[in-house]
Amino acid sequence: MAPTRPAALHFSGDPEADAFLAREPLALTIGFVLDQQVPAQKAFASPLELSRRIGGLDASRIAAMDAEELEQAFRAKPALHRFPASMARRVREHCAVIAGTYGGDAARVWSEAADGDDLRRRLEELPGFGATKVTTIAAVLAKRFGVEAAAGLVPPHASLGDVDSPQALLEYQAAKRARKAALRAQRS
Repeated sequence: MAPTRPAALHFSGDPEADAFLAREPLALTIGFVLDQQVPAQKAFASPLELSRRIGGLDASRIAAMDAEELEQAFRAKPALHRFPASMARRVREHCAVIAGTYGGDAARVWSEAADGDDLRRRLEELPGFGATKVTTIAAVLAKRFGVEAAAGLVPPHASLGDVDSPQALLEYQAAKRARKAALRAQRS
């Protein structure tokens, strides 16, 4: 698998935001930070809107921003997340790790990983990245970007890594809802 870069990641439903996710590694990782308790489309459209509101995405700059200023960018209508204050804080923490550990280049998280174990460790060290996010972003990195170190981390079930079109996103979300409903039914 040779590393590649897709023209777009069809996660937001907005062609401009989808292209931004594919082009800007920090936008992709911020999208994953925000991908909780909101629809995927909202989470992955928000990095582009955040970039517009603060004049670009730069990990060092975001990490150094006044907390209130960043929170205001998240709160401006329409809010970037259901929980703007906590997500602004989490994005700031995330950017501090990207700035401090990776020189502000989020792509170094995966491009410099020695192997799958190293990549898993690097991803787990990012604020807001638990086991599920690690395997999901690994699927995106392996299947959409050709990152070899990510291949062994790909989950056995369908994930965002399988989304290659707007229609595939809708199908993935419907399958995910059905899988969750089946799990809930098993528990009751």
